[in-house]
Amino acid sequence: VQLVESGGQLVQAGDSLRLSCAASGGTFSNYDMAWFRQAPGKEREIVAVISWSGGSTSYADSVKGRFTISRENAKSTVYLQMNSLKPEDTAVYYCAAKTALSSKWDYWGQGTQVTVSS
Repeated sequence: VQLVESGGQLVQAGDSLRLSCAASGGTFSNYDMAWFRQAPGKEREIVAVISWSGGSTSYADSVKGRFTISRENAKSTVYLQMNSLKPEDTAVYYCAAKTALSSKWDYWGQGTQVTVSS
């Protein structure tokens, strides 16, 4: 499975941004999907997860209520809608995929930079 993220850019605090991750090379609906992020000097952290069907989602406490993960299986795409952005949301955002039975995220995109200025 190949994953390609897009949508990252420089925005101001309080703005909104939507990231997209397009998948190819596999049956998209077979995979749970997630967004991770990594800020400079920090470890990569999971931001949001959505199940293969879209019926289950979960979020890091730091983004709960501000970010929304969604997917369109017909378009093989997962999204991350980010509202009320804060400077601490600045990071490279990665999407990842795994099968429902896998315990680790097997496939990764190349990342897209999100920078939030204060």
